[in-house]
Parts: sequence; C-alpha cells; structure tokens
Amino acid sequence: MIHRSFLLQWILVVIFTITIIYLKMKLNFLEDHYKLLHNTITQEQNNIQTGIEASEHSYKSPFDDLIIIYNRVPKTASTSFVGLVYDLCKHNKYHVLHINVSNNMHTLTLANQIQFANNITVWNTKKPAFYHGHVAFLNFEKFGIKQTPLYINLLRKPLDRFVSYYYFLRYGDNFRPHLIRKKHGDTKTFDECIDAGQPDCDPDNMWLQIPFLCGHDPACWEIGNSWALEEAKRNLQKHYLLVGVTEELTEFVEILQIVLPRFFKGAYNSFLHNNKSHLRQTTQKINPRPETVDKIQKSVVWKMENELYNFALMHFHAVKKRFINASPQDINQRFMYEKIRPK
Repeated sequence: MIHRSFLLQWILVVIFTITIIYLKMKLNFLEDHYKLLHNTITQEQNNIQTGIEASEHSYKSPFDDLIIIYNRVPKTASTSFVGLVYDLCKHNKYHVLHINVSNNMHTLTLANQIQFANNITVWNTKKPAFYHGHVAFLNFEKFGIKQTPLYINLLRKPLDRFVSYYYFLRYGDNFRPHLIRKKHGDTKTFDECIDAGQPDCDPDNMWLQIPFLCGHDPACWEIGNSWALEEAKRNLQKHYLLVGVTEELTEFVEILQIVLPRFFKGAYNSFLHNNKSHLRQTTQKINPRPETVDKIQKSVVWKMENELYNFALMHFHAVKKRFINASPQDINQRFMYEKIRPK
C-alpha cells in the first residue's frame, strides 16, 4: 500500500515537472514569437515612416522644375530688377545664373543655340532656375525641346533709353562709379551730338528692343525691317509670360509676385523698402531739347521702336487691370472640375 502511494506521488511529481518544463518552453516560445512579431511590426512602421518621409522629400511641385529667362534689354532698369532677383533666390530656394556671351554679343551661333537650349532644360541640379543676360529671344520649340522656359522682359520708352545709354557711355553710373566707360572724356551733350550729325547718336542706334524680342533670325537685326517688328509683337503675345515697362517697374514686380510666388514671394515689399528700385542710375544725364526730340521722332526707327513699346504697354496695362485694379469678378474668380467621366 505504501509502495503504491509512493509510486503515485512519484508519477505526480514527474507529471508536474514535465508540465513545468512544457510551460517554460511554451513561455519562451511565446516570448520569442512576441519579440519577432514586435520587431517585424517596428520594422514595418519604420519602413512606412521612411516611405512617407521619402515620398514627402521626393515630391516636387511643377514649379520646382521651372525655368525663367529674362533676356534683358540694356538700360531698361534691368540691373535694379536682377538685384532684387538675387536678393530673393536664397530665401525662395531657386538658382540665378547670368548668361555671359563672349564679346558682348546678343545672338548665339546655331550650334550654341542648340547646346544652350538642351543644357539648361536637363540641368536638373540648377532647377528651379532664373537665367538673365543681354541675349536675344530664343524659341526652344524649334529644337524639339519638351520643356520650354517662361520668358519675361522690360521695355523702355525708346528715346529715354537711347539718351540714357548715350550719357552712360560718357559718365558711367552709380553702380560701378570708378569704371571708365569707352566715351569717357567726351562732354558733348546729346543735343550737340544730334546737331553735329555724329554716328553714336544716329537714331538707327535705337534699333534694339525690336531685335531683342524678335530673336535670332538675321532679319531681326536688319535696321528698319518691318517683319522684325511684327515678329517681336508675335513673340510678345505667344512666348512671353509678362513684358513690363521701366516706367512702371513697381507694378511689374507686384504682378510677378502674384503670378509666380515660387520665385517672387516677398518681392514687392523688398523692392519698395530695400533700396532696390533705383540700383543703377546714370551719373549725369541732360534731357534733350524739344527740337531734338522732334527730329528723333521723325525717324523710321523711332516710330517702329515706339510702336513696339506702345504695343507692350497696352498688353501690360491689360494684365495690370485684372491684377492690381481688379474687378470683384476677377478677385473672386475660381475654377473647378465637374462632370468627370467615367465615374
């Protein structure tokens, strides 16, 4: 009887021991499984978070690939405007690049046209980009380029620009006051130059704003070419986002801030309050006599250049009316998509 009792106790101890061992093994298994599951979940969460961050980082607005070309006409307040662009580039995160053509030429050879058009459109590390230089308009479409840049420009009253340039060559400006210009020492006034019939004040020298907007076609640079004038108008309408006028530079900046905040956010305030509105002024300039003005305005070139200026002014005022002096309909204008099929 005692033997049976002992045997029963021993069996119970064995069963209990086996049960404890099994439970420990089960617990260890569950702990390992939990750790594995926890690590897997954590890894998945990390992957998801990394994916979200990568997605956010890799997301690019269409404006992040934008290219703007400002083919600036000399003596139209272009230095003042470009100074503003340089001030904004770091804060608004875009690149500014100056187009410097050898010998101060305003047109490129055909080979350089193709290279330039291809180069700036695939140079992704420099996008978004703002290019500026004294270069004639270049139509990217003729090279089969998919991404065409946005062109902007400023024009100035032809005679004002011409007179300003005349005195600039003699007296320089306050931007680089110690630089000696090529006509330094010539104190003859613009009126005296016209009276003497000198070549450097020949009205034909006003032929500049038309070819700058006309482009690289040789006919654009033929003085008095009527086709060039019409081509300049067509390009202004078709290829330029905005062409402003020097006399209304503040409004030009204001409109660009509204239309292209990716580049020009804060431009209007900066332009008004950071002494950028008159960055470059000719040191000495004498307004021409009325009889000199009459003589200039009889020339064919002045009439054509003035026609382009007035054409640009009309377009600019039409744009300005809908932005700065906007009607309630324009201010509250919205657009939406509807009737989308298939559902």
